[in-house]
Amino acid sequence: MDKVKQTAAEAVLDITDGSTLAVGGFGLSGVPNVLIQALFTQGAGRLSVVSNNCGVDGAGLGRLLAAGRIARVTGSYVGENKEFARQYLGGELEVELIPQGTLAERLRAGGCGIPAFFTPAGVGTQVADGGLPWRYGTDGSVALASPAKEVREFDGLSCVLERGISTDFALVRAARGDRHGNLVFHSSARNFNPLAAMAGRITIAEVEELVEPGVLTPDEIHLPGVFVQRVVPLTADQAGDKQIEKRTVRS
Repeated sequence: MDKVKQTAAEAVLDITDGSTLAVGGFGLSGVPNVLIQALFTQGAGRLSVVSNNCGVDGAGLGRLLAAGRIARVTGSYVGENKEFARQYLGGELEVELIPQGTLAERLRAGGCGIPAFFTPAGVGTQVADGGLPWRYGTDGSVALASPAKEVREFDGLSCVLERGISTDFALVRAARGDRHGNLVFHSSARNFNPLAAMAGRITIAEVEELVEPGVLTPDEIHLPGVFVQRVVPLTADQAGDKQIEKRTVRS
């Protein structure tokens, strides 16, 4: 029951080339930076990543991306990552863009063993009809496009079939966790971390504060330990190293 690994390097050691990863984080909040850095050092490549966004230039998943270690991204937001946009438009990276709520539900479904579900989000668009560019050619043409999906009507409402997502591994960050893998997340870090954790067959959580079993009451646990296989406690410096995406101050 003790799932603690003393180092991030030990925790990510068996992630191999070509692995699929669900990675938590929302913008720069709740990103498992220590585990990502350990994976960067470990050297695995040709990774398929499922995450809301792909970090920013030089940080988070952006480091793996810039090093050419990510082959495919499934996410909702390109945002502040110029290298992500460059690789995608230049035909170096395959990208499946998904409505954010649908991505969240696909991760949850995969974690719950639900193979697919119907949702009205995306009906009447290329999300359902197909044709979204997944990969561009070097000449700017569409080399690979998304396929059409099944659309069915329920009580007069058209809905599109979306598949659940499960991955080989998941990397997440939590504010608190115990040795059994029970986790608590802080504020917006809770948006995608629990869902990513559910989707991973082997889920690795870095925790800012490690507590003993029984300290966390059932009512405050956001993700039960059944979804977590490894826990990495962070040092005080690692836990406090948090970026601000856009600093806004009064004049």
